[in-house]
Amino acid sequence: MTTSYSQALQNTRMDAVLSAIDAHASPAKLEICTASYASVLVAITLGDPSFSRAGAKPNTALTMLGVPKSANAAATGTASVARIKEGGGTVIADGLTVGTSAADVILNSTSITTGQQVSISSGTITHSA
Repeated sequence: MTTSYSQALQNTRMDAVLSAIDAHASPAKLEICTASYASVLVAITLGDPSFSRAGAKPNTALTMLGVPKSANAAATGTASVARIKEGGGTVIADGLTVGTSAADVILNSTSITTGQQVSISSGTITHSA
């Protein structure tokens, strides 16, 4: 059985995630990785603020600001998962899905080659029910 949280607790948790992402003096990064984080294909620097709550509470989704964003790939592989690290390098959110549609992070391609420009057109962090 899946654990459910009250709407008030979901709101508190998402506010904490939003604060943690932007807490460091350096900007947060979105790392797009191969399966099981075996290799970081590209790290994309986020803005500050990096995300916002779309609409009024209760809303358990954070939407990336300043997209599209891009960076050159540091490795070759298939993008399978993404994570967000605050500016000091601590992972704040992981397990984000990646794809060219219907994913948490929308990329121009999941087939990435070293030196290729990787672009993201949207990013969302959603609290599970």
